[in-house]
Amino acid sequence: MLKSIMNLSGNFHVLVVDDNSPDGTAESVALVQKEYPERIFLEVRKGKQGLGTAYIHGFKWALARGYDYIFEIDADFSHNPGDLLRLFDACSGNGADVAIGSRYVKNGGVVNWPGNRIILSKGASLYTRILTCMPVKDPTAGFICYKREVLEAIHLDKIPFVGYAFQIAMKYTAWKLGFKLKEVPIIFQDRKYGSSKMNKGIITEGILGVLKLKYLSIFTNYKKRFSAKYSISSSDMVSQKLPDRIFPETNK
Repeated sequence: MLKSIMNLSGNFHVLVVDDNSPDGTAESVALVQKEYPERIFLEVRKGKQGLGTAYIHGFKWALARGYDYIFEIDADFSHNPGDLLRLFDACSGNGADVAIGSRYVKNGGVVNWPGNRIILSKGASLYTRILTCMPVKDPTAGFICYKREVLEAIHLDKIPFVGYAFQIAMKYTAWKLGFKLKEVPIIFQDRKYGSSKMNKGIITEGILGVLKLKYLSIFTNYKKRFSAKYSISSSDMVSQKLPDRIFPETNK
């Protein structure tokens, strides 16, 4: 995955956030990092802290270093790294603030997924759209490009979810803040490497999380939150101008 991204046109940088996993992820990344020391970065955290917190860690890392476009992507080739360019184009030239790699818009789809996973995914998407009224057909998608202004406006530490609900909460908050969300069709393939972390806890979080999200939105002044910028310590900033494309790649 890392070398596939390094070979893309454009100057993409990659941050891998690893929760000290026993499968040798950090060691494998470190080997590739030697070939691209200025484009591949590694952050190793102690213990298993969850996917949502890994993304937040990556978002804050990218914001502190001045990146303008921040991406999420699965590292198991479920997402085609070549589609990063299409998500970037949607944000940089076609008016989107958040570009979503969508399985459920025209020309999107899934490949080699078992029927029960398709039913679960489409059911979760329909359930979310009904409860939130958010105009996104694939709200649980995890292949995304954010403009930095979006992440600066969201109170990242107040998003408590780690699975499907985390992805939904990020999109819902951005939408409620008035940012433009655009779905870009992608073909999602069943993972080539690794195993799914889907479990009853994640499914339950998705169901109850959407209800909680909708309930809390009743009492949230999104207009006020939009004006509140995420603060970055000056000691965390770098002086040189950095490229504007990066995404946190997480070990799931």
